[in-house]
Amino acid sequence: MKASRYSSPPRIPLDDRSWPDATLGAPPRWLSTDLRDGNQALSRPMSPERKLVMFDLLVGMGYKEIEIGFPTASRDEHDFVRLLIERGHIPDDVLVSVLTPAREELIEATMASLRGAARATLHLYNATSPAARRLVLGVNRQECKDLAVHGTHLVMKYADSLLDGCDLRFQYSPEHFNDTEPDFSLEVCEAVMDVWQPGPDRPITLNFPTTVERFTPNLFADQIEWMDRHLSHRPHRCLSVHPHNDRGTGVAAAELAMLAGAERVEGCLFGNGERAGNVCLVTLGLNLAAQGIDPGIDFGDLDGVRRIVEECTGIAVSPRHPYGGDLVYTAFSGGHQDAIKKGFDAMASQAAVAGRDRSELPWAVPYLLVDPQDVGRTYEAVVRVTSQSGKGGAAYVMSSRYGMNLPRGLQAEFARLVQSLADDGGEVAPERIMEAFADEYVVPGVPAFEAPGAVATLHIDGEPDGADWAATIAAIRTAMERRGLVTRVVRLMGGASVRRGEEIAVYAECDLDGDAVWGVGIEPDVCAAALAAVGSAMARARRDGLLPSGLPGGTRDDGPRARRLGPIRLRRVMAKR
Repeated sequence: MKASRYSSPPRIPLDDRSWPDATLGAPPRWLSTDLRDGNQALSRPMSPERKLVMFDLLVGMGYKEIEIGFPTASRDEHDFVRLLIERGHIPDDVLVSVLTPAREELIEATMASLRGAARATLHLYNATSPAARRLVLGVNRQECKDLAVHGTHLVMKYADSLLDGCDLRFQYSPEHFNDTEPDFSLEVCEAVMDVWQPGPDRPITLNFPTTVERFTPNLFADQIEWMDRHLSHRPHRCLSVHPHNDRGTGVAAAELAMLAGAERVEGCLFGNGERAGNVCLVTLGLNLAAQGIDPGIDFGDLDGVRRIVEECTGIAVSPRHPYGGDLVYTAFSGGHQDAIKKGFDAMASQAAVAGRDRSELPWAVPYLLVDPQDVGRTYEAVVRVTSQSGKGGAAYVMSSRYGMNLPRGLQAEFARLVQSLADDGGEVAPERIMEAFADEYVVPGVPAFEAPGAVATLHIDGEPDGADWAATIAAIRTAMERRGLVTRVVRLMGGASVRRGEEIAVYAECDLDGDAVWGVGIEPDVCAAALAAVGSAMARARRDGLLPSGLPGGTRDDGPRARRLGPIRLRRVMAKR
């Protein structure tokens, strides 16, 4: 690619810019242009019926300004505007707007489409950049300004004759603003305001689009701050931005523009729009929420929002789209999975100590920008196990999905087994992970065993409600001593109890002449679970030839490995969740 063919960015005369030191403290006014800019970018534009579904979605999410169409573009566009007005679909607190170029016959027809509306905005535009003036319109600067001024006069004229009783608002956009000389943008906007005469009951919205995004977001912020400083009628004008995403920095351009004085943002859900799209309202809104600023929009069922948008537009949302994609809350990397699991465990401990629900605590989980549950996701797909996963992945699945908090030593050992499954067939589903765990570590019933001289460390996953813990420990020690086994430590696992219904899990780490062997017991009674866990370890040790000579161990049924308990019992146990 010959980079020399492309122009370098212009310089904005703003040496004392203040926006880099500004902070965001409140959301902007939002305008959804899904039904206008988003719709005109579709290979198959939405029918009035599909547009109504989208309109109802936007209203339900809380958008108060919605650009509903370009009435002179097609019969469907006109009919949709009439449908909303005539059938009373527009709530009293929602301000709809329609777009028209600065041409008399189009202005008249557009305003006629608004007959009967209680409130509406007429959005007038004309292109102002040097290239548009020279190549598209064939006009000079004065003639370009005259188009905007004459268009504003026509809006006022037809408002009086066609829209009696309508609370009409006015918006003007110098199209290709980001490519227009700043002094000329200022000149045109001032000329438009001279006609409209903004006041307490006659506000004006000046909307500045990056019609084709060309330069870095900081330059757009400079343009907005420069305009904000030089424009008159500050109390009665609203600075709006309409960023596109041609460079992939539409969100950044909108955020920096807000720091520079923009009070309103136009965009589309999931960034639909011409070429690379408009700025994404989902990303912008949830970026604010992730900084503790309420965007004023309901994103509590983001998957539902995505489904409707995909159905109405016919465009699939990327699985990597911020906040809304299928995979954005999913970790495949072992290091990420381990950090996420530790974050969840820490929050669970904090919630238990504070006596509060985890959803009430400040969010602090590594690698997850927001709590998936805040946007309607579950935690089931946060960790998915592949060949890239370490011990944290399988351990998270066992904990979050099946309520089993594996000790670190068992996590590491089990991870090697899961890794072998992943190497054979890609991603390992949670159900397969659970089946492998049951098949390897859980033996049915209470195995008959003796293990003189062996030492066991027991990890008890939760304490039975109302149990006398000291008496429970004593009973376990006594039961182990009868089988010649020394219980070195009995440790209560941290975090939430695994107990579901009448079941409790115990993980036994048995030291057999320096070899550590794990077994797991899941029983209604903690003592029985401890015996079953040690018996499972003994059965595995015997299978692998680790028992000392003459030491009886294992179950009453010492058949081949395939005859040991598979997933059946653990499925039954976990089904009680």
